[in-house]
Amino acid sequence: MRILLALLPLAAAPLSVVADSSASSPGEGIYRRGLLPSGRPLRGERASATAVEGPLAACVNCHRRSGLGASEGRILIPPITARYLFGVRARNAGEPGMPGMETPGLERPRFTEATLARAIREGVGSDGRRFDELMPHYALDDSSMAVLIAYLRQLSSDRVPGVSDERIEFATIITPDSDPIQRKGMLEVLDTFFANKNVFFREKSPPLQSSHNIHYRIVRKWKLHVWQLAGSPESWEQQLHQRLRAEPVFAVISGLGGKTWAPVHRFCEAESLPCLFPNVDLPVVAEDDFYPVYFSKGVLLEAQLLAGRLAQKARAAGLHHVVQVYRSGDIGAAAAHELRAGLAAQGIEIVDRPLAAAAKSQTLSEAVNNVQASDALILWMRPKDLQALPPSPPPGALVFASGLMGGLERAPLPTNWRASTDVTYPFDLPDDRRLRMDFPLRWFKIRQIEMVDERVQTDTFVACGILAEVLAPMLDNFVRDHLLERLETMLSARTRNGYYPRLGLGPGQRFASKGGYLVHFADVQGPKVVADGEWIVP
Repeated sequence: MRILLALLPLAAAPLSVVADSSASSPGEGIYRRGLLPSGRPLRGERASATAVEGPLAACVNCHRRSGLGASEGRILIPPITARYLFGVRARNAGEPGMPGMETPGLERPRFTEATLARAIREGVGSDGRRFDELMPHYALDDSSMAVLIAYLRQLSSDRVPGVSDERIEFATIITPDSDPIQRKGMLEVLDTFFANKNVFFREKSPPLQSSHNIHYRIVRKWKLHVWQLAGSPESWEQQLHQRLRAEPVFAVISGLGGKTWAPVHRFCEAESLPCLFPNVDLPVVAEDDFYPVYFSKGVLLEAQLLAGRLAQKARAAGLHHVVQVYRSGDIGAAAAHELRAGLAAQGIEIVDRPLAAAAKSQTLSEAVNNVQASDALILWMRPKDLQALPPSPPPGALVFASGLMGGLERAPLPTNWRASTDVTYPFDLPDDRRLRMDFPLRWFKIRQIEMVDERVQTDTFVACGILAEVLAPMLDNFVRDHLLERLETMLSARTRNGYYPRLGLGPGQRFASKGGYLVHFADVQGPKVVADGEWIVP
């Protein structure tokens, strides 16, 4: 039997602690940060004499940013928005519910401000029943109680942009420096998926009663807007704000970037707009941001994988020097910076050899030479540069190449380099992912989608599938924050993840795949790679 918690946080292990310094109202400060209007920390106590304080006492930890609740194992935390607190909770009311909310225990009299204040202070529901022990009691004064209840009244009550009775609107964003071939492949997958989804649209569905344990059926069509950016990155945010005003959307799905995604990330966070799984190899790492979600940290994850391996080499074999070669202005520069930071405490000297964007192959040869035996050479290079390497690597040097930048198992390294180069590989190995790839590849084949970039097209297909699965149990509660909360809840249960062995998001996490391999080529001719060890999570 599930435990029903009626109002505020679970406490021992908070689901999400959101340090939001920009709270726009005193009530939001209490709800999200556990901070009273006086500036003192919120304090909650239980009959067992355990207490929570400050951020750990904040309502958001259990009832989430949306106020639409959560579930953890057998524990159900119900919604506390105005619709559920102050609305009628009778059987056969025709009100669309929430998954699991059909439980008779929730059929209680509507709250008033007085009974809600009593519930928060004393742990007694509108029906006179006491709440579970996990629900703390909060000794709020009248003014603090008033601002908290005022915040709950407006929480998730605004009209949802991009959602009507007929349609849910989405956008995908493409930067001008993205690869045109990848753009073609991504858009073909998106267009086909959306068209396929709309085949099952029905103009009307009979109303379904939440008290009958039947989920409310979503009957809206999906519509995709393609936001193609132009000009310099400094202008992208303004372009996106203008597009959003002209074409309001519920969320951004997939997308394609090149050397920077930062303006798009900032736009999504500023507009509280979910931005789900763009095809970018240099995402933005911002621990407190909520709305952009990525498959992985891309080249930054590769740098972290290398930092762990090089630290081991330094301890075991006395590695003292690391030489990094990359093109200025490309994503390898950010990866090189990340690796430098990761090795800062190891006593290893880092030598960066950036190449100008238009530097010729002779300059590249000079950059990879003069590396001593037992030193490490890191190549943050694109395929064109890998092909232009000198015939042989520096004798005795440890050589590593970025798999994401270089083409993974198809990186065009010269023959003599293939035997001595390890490649970062932030995906499952080709042989191990073969079964998971069967489904998307068959989907592409049946729908006659030309394969122009397997990874980008597969990631786009996986992103669309995740979106469909997350929306399905949301019933009629289309709230942007709730979309992300549902994503955190369900993602780890997926098994069809294409290139990734597993995906998962803990509350507040925004990178779904956490690790990768270091691999070497099985022979100097073919693309087969072999892992140097187990899956690594830095």
